[in-house]
Amino acid sequence: MPLESSPSSMPLSLPPPLPSVPDSITNSSPPPVSYITSQEMKCILHWFASWSGPQRERFLQDLVAKAVPGKLQPLLEGLEQLSVSRANQPPCIFGCQPRLWDQWFRGWAEQERNEFVRQLEVSEPDFVAKFYQAVAATAGKDSWTLKSKKIITADGATTLL
Repeated sequence: MPLESSPSSMPLSLPPPLPSVPDSITNSSPPPVSYITSQEMKCILHWFASWSGPQRERFLQDLVAKAVPGKLQPLLEGLEQLSVSRANQPPCIFGCQPRLWDQWFRGWAEQERNEFVRQLEVSEPDFVAKFYQAVAATAGKDSWTLKSKKIITADGATTLL
């Protein structure tokens, strides 16, 4: 039996269109990151908070090696960190974390890698400053400056350097 519309039914109306987002907001927002990648980043940042000084230093060397691929010095320093583990002992938690970090980082797009450094800088600005200095050192410069670098402080204020 065909459906007939009754004269008492109300015509359908569409909701008004959403207002457009101003360019100043869309251009200042970090690029979108996939859910899985954002969870990986949160996990690494959580681990980082519990790492000791030497563990953070190892992470710094690895981060520099990833940021400046092909440079011989970070590669040589990374080789110095390698050690043969004893076969009868299970790896420590920190031994597994860098492997996962490496696997995840390799799967991230460049914008996601940059977003990770940005998030790390929000929580650990001194560490990221050391990272920038280490990257600069691979180029043979004393310091590395970024043009118009935006920093967002813990209270939400924005500072341009």
